[in-house]
Amino acid sequence: MNNIQINKKTMRCIIAAVLLIAGVLGGYAYYSGQTVSTDDAAIDGNTVVLSPKVQGYIKHIYVQDNQQVHAGEIVMEVDPADYETKLTTAQTALAAAQAAFDAAKHQHQETAVTAPAKVTAAEEQLKGAQAAWKKALLDKQRMTVLAQSGACAQKELDQAVAAESQTRAAAAQYEAELAAAQAAPEAIAASQSTVEQLQANVAQAQAAVTQAQRDLQHTKIVAPADGRITKRSVEAGSYVEAGTPLCTLVSQDLWVTANFKENQIKHIHPGCRVQIIVDAYPAWKLTGVVDSFQAGTGSYFSLFPAENATGNFVKITQRIPVKIKLDSLPPSAALLLGPGMSVVPTVYIKDGFL
Repeated sequence: MNNIQINKKTMRCIIAAVLLIAGVLGGYAYYSGQTVSTDDAAIDGNTVVLSPKVQGYIKHIYVQDNQQVHAGEIVMEVDPADYETKLTTAQTALAAAQAAFDAAKHQHQETAVTAPAKVTAAEEQLKGAQAAWKKALLDKQRMTVLAQSGACAQKELDQAVAAESQTRAAAAQYEAELAAAQAAPEAIAASQSTVEQLQANVAQAQAAVTQAQRDLQHTKIVAPADGRITKRSVEAGSYVEAGTPLCTLVSQDLWVTANFKENQIKHIHPGCRVQIIVDAYPAWKLTGVVDSFQAGTGSYFSLFPAENATGNFVKITQRIPVKIKLDSLPPSAALLLGPGMSVVPTVYIKDGFL
């Protein structure tokens, strides 16, 4: 009787264990069918190599490796002395060019106003001079006739001859002045050309000042975004050329690049929720959302993509990089995470599981 009771208890335990195992396996199968995971994933982010736009000696370094900086903060400074001198020289040249332009412009404006008046005045003077000469010529002719007949003295004839000669010379002078005054349009055009040339000189000098100001401004290397400084490669006193890498800025804009197998992405789509475990900090439970898929496999964009047009071919399951945006990170986590850190993302391909 006791043996029968023991056997019944044993059977109940066995049945319960079988049901429990079946339930666990069924739950695991059901749950695993709702998620896709990979360990081929890492933190990714924007990195910017900071370099100067001008050459010179590094005068100041305001940051250390791994230091947090903010957008617009000065990281390093190239010695600005030479560029300050260039700016002063350019400003002096601009002032000289501006003064020459202002003087030429004033002269041009004065010429444009006075030239027509000079023509009118020269015409009136010429008319008066020609009238005086005609009268003197008549007087000379009359005196010559009278002198031949003995009706006037030789002295009076000489005076008439002298008067005619003087008035004729004056008329010729005024005629020349009128011709010069009538050439005013050419003079105005030449003056305008000079003004335009000097104006171009001013523009060129202004451009030189602007460039000198930019060069002076570029002696300060500033952080383009919030982030951390890494791989600083220079010290104060080092000579650098424009474009020399000085350090790298790792921005706080981080995401995950997960390389899923091509047979895993069938049910993954943008908007799927993701749970992320960081290898370095396994206690953290980060979350995110699938953002996009790379338009091609990882191997296709590698330095040496695979060439399958050969006699020997082995099919290899390819991996598709998937970008996963992280949800907002606490400041402490943002400071500890960086590109390249290994993570394990789990994508929930059906809603309601995360």
